[in-house]
Amino acid sequence: MKHFKLFLLALAMTAMPQAINAQTQTNAQATAEDLDAKYATELLKPGTEAPEIALSTIDGKQFSLKSLRGKYVVLDFWASWCSDCRRDAPNIVALYNKFHQKGVEFVGVSFDRNNESWKNGVAKLALPYTQVSDLKNMRESPVSLAYHIKWIPSVYVIDPEGKVALATVMSDKVDAFLTSVYPDCDE
Repeated sequence: MKHFKLFLLALAMTAMPQAINAQTQTNAQATAEDLDAKYATELLKPGTEAPEIALSTIDGKQFSLKSLRGKYVVLDFWASWCSDCRRDAPNIVALYNKFHQKGVEFVGVSFDRNNESWKNGVAKLALPYTQVSDLKNMRESPVSLAYHIKWIPSVYVIDPEGKVALATVMSDKVDAFLTSVYPDCDE
């Protein structure tokens, strides 16, 4: 009986790290899944007509979202002062590198209020895609209000007909969506 108890104890000790690891992964997945439930609840729903964005680019040219009709467009709402945005920027750049070759356009919509901070942020993060801003705070920007942005980073995918296809705060969901549209880009 003593050996049987030692065997059970050894078995439990062997299985414990795997059980703890499985629980940690489950918790991490639950946390990841909860981000949209927590931060993206007011974003525009799929099928909604995407509001027009007519702003100046970082180099002073005029930009219109309607000019990209016929293509998928990723709208990345961010700001250089936002630590979560800076942390997610490499993911968005990776998406750009993966899907731009298929014709997907990427547009960064910054809520920086200072032109210098905005330009420095774009340079530091090496953002290769079009950048626009009205240099207004997120709570005051008409674009933010039109897109119901309450948290950044927030990302929209606009379909070729100009409708919201996806609204999320999670770049991995953007990757999954675009991969479903362009399965030959799956790495």
